[in-house]
Amino acid sequence: MKVLHITAHLGGGVGKAHSALCASTDPAIRRHYVLLEAPRDRRFVDQVEASGARLTFVPDADSLAALVTESDIVQIEWWNHPRLYQALCGTDFPAMRSVFWCHISGLFAPYIPSPLYEAAGRFVFTSPCSMESLQIAELPSDVRSKLQAIGSGFGFAGQTPEHPAAKRNPRRIAYLGTLDFAKMSPDFFDVVDAVDADPFSVSLWGAYDPQGAVVEAARRMRHPERIRFEGHAADPSVVLGETGIFLYLLQPEHYGTAENALIEAMSLGCVPLVFANPAEKAIVDHGRTGFAEADTSAAVRRLEWMLAQPEALEEIGSQAMAATKATRTPALSAARFQHLYADILGEEKRLLDFKGLVGETPAQWFLGTQRREQVSAEAASVLLRGFALAGSEAKGSLVHFRSCFPDDPSLAF
Repeated sequence: MKVLHITAHLGGGVGKAHSALCASTDPAIRRHYVLLEAPRDRRFVDQVEASGARLTFVPDADSLAALVTESDIVQIEWWNHPRLYQALCGTDFPAMRSVFWCHISGLFAPYIPSPLYEAAGRFVFTSPCSMESLQIAELPSDVRSKLQAIGSGFGFAGQTPEHPAAKRNPRRIAYLGTLDFAKMSPDFFDVVDAVDADPFSVSLWGAYDPQGAVVEAARRMRHPERIRFEGHAADPSVVLGETGIFLYLLQPEHYGTAENALIEAMSLGCVPLVFANPAEKAIVDHGRTGFAEADTSAAVRRLEWMLAQPEALEEIGSQAMAATKATRTPALSAARFQHLYADILGEEKRLLDFKGLVGETPAQWFLGTQRREQVSAEAASVLLRGFALAGSEAKGSLVHFRSCFPDDPSLAF
């Protein structure tokens, strides 16, 4: 069985997921990855290649179409990356059996263009929380039957002698991940500041801008000494293996689903405290494997309780570890994909008109992820001006699209 993966890149969470899946894949499945950008970090690329998968970097349209012709199944690693739109809409594809694996939730912007659900042979989310969106509820039942969720976030295999449980400090608090308010909750530092407890500190692991908004928010705290910016964690398993409380407070409309750092922390016995956002609630079983609180006040009270009752966290940490080991492994996701592939292999290949599905211009591609409904050309012009003024440089933002298509007239306003 030949599976062709079309992806913008194999970095970050997508690369981590596929490197783990490839190591657990049945040898009968031969994977070939097409990367639409040259790799900046080859860590996961090298792991995928070492597993026996083939890789092709930045092919032209004719070469990409030829690879699709040779494949039994084409899996499109979907998120709102400009290069993915460019490749799909700029290639004259032959008929294919298509599987979309979506690496954004679609619950908030960036949304998933609704026509893709009906056109796809199968549409797979990385979290069941995505199945709760209004877009899904409005789909016909025959289209909803093609949807499912297969996780892309996996825990560590387990504790090793390098970080045994005896080294864990139940009062040690850590956050590991993106140190940017595009992902972190702006209330993170308010929670830490408001806790009434004996002296404690929170270690923030990850790359950060010393002049950025996150550092500035920490400086404005009444208790700035409670925050420690630790920088990049060379081995997250060591950091997490010594942590008791994983403080993972994210903003309510973040686009993530897999939340690798959260799952990895739980797999090593950390007790998570999160806000009750959809993706986090799909991972943390409140009161059993961690705590998902509704708001800042509740999070403050919970963190005070956790610091005052460290002995009560041991059982919760054990349950978090057991649940992760049972439900979030590469072998489980690989087996579910293998079943899906076997199922779709019996169907005929179909032509997909990507321009008709998502639009023909970069402006249409971008706006299709920012609103659930279609907009007129006049309204689109107003929206683009608004997004330009907002100035976000996040992946999939208007700034990102303009950096990929600097001379495109549809983005000139």
